[in-house]
Amino acid sequence: MLKVNEYFAGKVKSIGFDSSSIGLTSVGVMEEGEYTFSTAQPEEMTVITGALKVLLPGAPDWQVFTPGEKFFVPGHSEFNLQVADATAYLCSYLSK
Repeated sequence: MLKVNEYFAGKVKSIGFDSSSIGLTSVGVMEEGEYTFSTAQPEEMTVITGALKVLLPGAPDWQVFTPGEKFFVPGHSEFNLQVADATAYLCSYLSK
């Protein structure tokens, strides 16, 4: 079953689904902007198109991730994103 989510006044949209091969997952697009997300469980984010500039919890510096690159976010944390151009991503929710 698909679940549609919308955040930040529609600037971030995703479709969530449960994949038999990778578990609970969402795929979405972020428009240009700056965003702060909170996590309940660990997440693996993969950039599909565009780029994400990310400040991970506890990290001193921003990092840029481009298509094919992934980063991990711990559960029960917040992370910041800067998006210069519309960017597509895949998010896998990892077991606690």
